[in-house]
Amino acid sequence: MGYCDPGSRRVSNKIATDGIIERELSLDEFPSAESLWESWSLHRGITGKQESLITQDYYSDGSNKSPRYYQFLAINKTIEAIAQGQKRILLVMATGTGKTLTAFQIIWRLWKSKAKKRILFLADRNILVDQTITNDFKPFGPAMTKIKKRQVNKSFEIYLSLYQAVTGTEEEQNIYRQFTPDFFDLIVVDECHRGSAAEDSAWRQILEYFSSATQLGMTATPRESKEISNSDYFGKPIYTYSLRKGIEDGFLAPYKVVRIDIDKDMQGWRPDKGMVDKLGNAIEDRIYNQKDFDKSMILEQRTLLVAKKISDFLRQTNRFDKTIVFCENIDHAERMRQALVNENSDLVAQNSRYVVRITGDSEEGKAELDNFIFPESRYPVIATTSKLMSTGIDAQTCKLIVLDQIILSMTEFKQRIGRGTRINEEYDKYYFTIMDFKKATELFADPDFDGDPVQIYSPQHPDDSPVPPDTAENEQSEKELLYPESDDKGRDWQHVADNDENDGPRIRRYVVDNVAVKVIAERVQYFDADGKLITQSLREYTRKALSKEFASLEEFLTRWNSAEKKQVILEELAREGVFFDALSEEISRDLDPFDLICHIAWDKPPLTRRERAEQVKKRNYFTRYGQQARRVLEALLDKYADEGIVQIEAPQILFIAPFTFFGTPVEIIRIFNGFESYQQAVHELEQALYSA
Repeated sequence: MGYCDPGSRRVSNKIATDGIIERELSLDEFPSAESLWESWSLHRGITGKQESLITQDYYSDGSNKSPRYYQFLAINKTIEAIAQGQKRILLVMATGTGKTLTAFQIIWRLWKSKAKKRILFLADRNILVDQTITNDFKPFGPAMTKIKKRQVNKSFEIYLSLYQAVTGTEEEQNIYRQFTPDFFDLIVVDECHRGSAAEDSAWRQILEYFSSATQLGMTATPRESKEISNSDYFGKPIYTYSLRKGIEDGFLAPYKVVRIDIDKDMQGWRPDKGMVDKLGNAIEDRIYNQKDFDKSMILEQRTLLVAKKISDFLRQTNRFDKTIVFCENIDHAERMRQALVNENSDLVAQNSRYVVRITGDSEEGKAELDNFIFPESRYPVIATTSKLMSTGIDAQTCKLIVLDQIILSMTEFKQRIGRGTRINEEYDKYYFTIMDFKKATELFADPDFDGDPVQIYSPQHPDDSPVPPDTAENEQSEKELLYPESDDKGRDWQHVADNDENDGPRIRRYVVDNVAVKVIAERVQYFDADGKLITQSLREYTRKALSKEFASLEEFLTRWNSAEKKQVILEELAREGVFFDALSEEISRDLDPFDLICHIAWDKPPLTRRERAEQVKKRNYFTRYGQQARRVLEALLDKYADEGIVQIEAPQILFIAPFTFFGTPVEIIRIFNGFESYQQAVHELEQALYSA
């Protein structure tokens, strides 16, 4: 509302009142909260009835958990706009930033204040509706219903529905007409880019029928083209929270890109004269390229190569990292599933659900969708899909997104990478990787893209590891896109077949099993927090990032040694773009993050974890403890040498071997005369490790 001049200890405050534009107030004259609210309300034209809506409390479950700052802004701006009579509203919030929770708080406040008595929440995927009912919207309780089996019950207040459930090709199937046009006061359209943007869509018919209702569109990826526009219908976004801003704030996971170019994709392939495919069909004589593969032309060796590269990456990182493979169509998704099963036959033998196909036509696959997105569920690990998992799937622990699909639309591109943007600290999910086989990440060059990767990698040799090392200098990717986003009429062809159930018109597919394919390029590029390409090495970039965090080695050592848990510092640095996994790959996987930091930032000779552990043993550090406590600490030291500092800090380590041989966790802690004494012993062990 104003500013304080420390010299005069007076406040300059602009208040629009009769005859007074600006005047100085002494601190003891500063307006009360009530008078400031009155001035703000007068300035914004807020009436008494509007004020009761704007001041309506948020929902609270008693846990003191409140919305994030950007959710507060989105909710408050929407409530204020509705209070002032705005009928069409658009909110743009990046995938993973809590659009549904934001929608719930908006609806809750409008419903509780009785400003809106009957509300319709529309979505286009059954799982979106079911997740919403059981999670964010649960507090509505018996006032809420889901429209299903094309049945209408008009006794509820909060309605959730698939738009497919209330529309149809025949007039009698349009069950929304069983409601009067003024039945709903508020309609919220989730993922509104998927249908309501088009004038001739079924969604638009519903919205126009209930035109008297206030209508709120929510999306992470608004669509704007010559023929399709969200803003034409809803107006310009009242609030936008972008992917880039979410990454900068630490609410969304940054990501790196592994780019893999296959020879036939880049150079094209022409069949020999008179060549027939695997099924005996004469192959049309023309040049086939990336746009054709897995659509009209199936090169089986290409599918096997992609499956091998995915599997190689997981073998070198973690074979149980959740992975989504986006394929061209259902047939491609099934062939990819089979190839991945054969590449990972050892793990599939342990559990057949290690790899599953989750597409609209597979009841078995759709039944596994909840298990895939549930963090506590280990299986499925790898999901092959086409479009079913492209939006609205809250895959919090997904660490690898594979793009083996031509993506022409910025909307589609953001949706797919959005499956990995969630952060889940409990499951060590702080960033994710995109593996791109079809140059989809060329869309990073589009000025409309609002968040860039920290790294893009393309191995230069077919035998190179798919896991990104550092390079001396990373070249920027090509700026020109391979294909236009839309045709001259502005149609976004990626949306012609928007659901897995419709893979488009039937076309002749040639299946060729004897044409060899190989990788011709793989590379990594790094991007900073501002989305700008890093042209220096990862090591140099990390050095600069660390210099911003720590003015000197002494400052770093002070913070490191004083931290109760080293993991806290490592998590902070990870959020600032320090990727310890990539650095370990380049320098040494045997180094502690402490040594990586000191070596990169201040050129200190590093010690391996094993060398640090041996130094502690040579100093007879454990003689100060009794025999039982000494055995526990020696085991912790061995665990540190094998796995690192984060593992020994976690109390859960007492539940695994070799600690189970010393007794139960309670019995082990009793050896140290209590949990606090045990933690103190671990802290002193850490001090001994880093005293060198």
